[in-house]
Amino acid sequence: MRSWPGLFWLLTLALLADGRRESQLRIGKAMNILMRYGYLGISMRVVPLNDMIEPERWIFKEPTKNIYTDLSGLAESHEDTTPGIFHGDFHMEFCENRRQLFQAYFRDFTIERMDKPWEAFTAGWFPDSAAKKMGINTSFILGDYSYVLVRVVRFRETGRLKTEIPVNQPLEPDVRSRMDHVQVGNITSAVRFMENVGTHYVNSYTTGNSLYQVFVYSRKNYSMIKERIKSKGLNGLSKLDLYNYFAPWFATHLGQIRSASANSTVERWARRKLQYEYYVVKYVTLLKLHGNSTLLRSLDTLLGNDAILQLDLKTVNPIFREHYPEKESWFEEVLDNNIKLWELNMPQSHPRP
Repeated sequence: MRSWPGLFWLLTLALLADGRRESQLRIGKAMNILMRYGYLGISMRVVPLNDMIEPERWIFKEPTKNIYTDLSGLAESHEDTTPGIFHGDFHMEFCENRRQLFQAYFRDFTIERMDKPWEAFTAGWFPDSAAKKMGINTSFILGDYSYVLVRVVRFRETGRLKTEIPVNQPLEPDVRSRMDHVQVGNITSAVRFMENVGTHYVNSYTTGNSLYQVFVYSRKNYSMIKERIKSKGLNGLSKLDLYNYFAPWFATHLGQIRSASANSTVERWARRKLQYEYYVVKYVTLLKLHGNSTLLRSLDTLLGNDAILQLDLKTVNPIFREHYPEKESWFEEVLDNNIKLWELNMPQSHPRP
């Protein structure tokens, strides 16, 4: 199956214009991920996109469609806005190579029936664009290095389905009508359903923002720091040891501190407040936030609800279950084959380790 990006953009604009499709991140809404597989980062703000001039702030602009008439009793959402409390976490992930680095960044994104959901965001990354998004120099994407991803996440809004959607949940009339046109054994009818209704629906999501920094290491130093932290735990290290392991004289390269939403105000704050000085050496490190409640509270007031932090997408095939069980298995087969074809054929622009 061949996609035509230009045609897709025109179709999207037309659908948005006449109101038949919306652009909202809401529980139960469906989307066709195959139209943008490999480039989902274009329509979801998950990594910095400050190289694109945007007249308005957005976090999600994928065309979506209601498939059920009422999910209010099955869905729940809440916002963490209590003042003076940092609603988030501080964590680090050890990555043997660049593919593990990309996987670590998108660890909280799941797409049902997709073996490597992170590649739905990174498959179109060239080395220079990947390096820019990760905040490091291109040479450290191309070379033989290991990485530690340090991230501070501030959660704002969370939505999820409290339970599985019942098979008898009322459907939108348009969706029911399009189900009638799906024919078992007819691939085109199943593909058209995906294009008009979707392939997946939003099962859960979390929005907010994050600051992250990538530390690049030689293989030798990476193994040393990993074993030390593995044996003692992060909290078992002294502050001096912690700073030494993530300092310019131990790490090969210290990446820039980036905001997931490319919030320049937050990044300027980080460069100013997270500077560490050791004798005559000055550098900026995200580790200065570790255990520092004062700085975390200050950061809390700056990090808005500007990025998607977690997303779980489920396939829409259960909507066939009550009225067309034979069509459900057929639709699932076609969808699974299409996803596998995309995974095999999507060009891997970033180099393999």
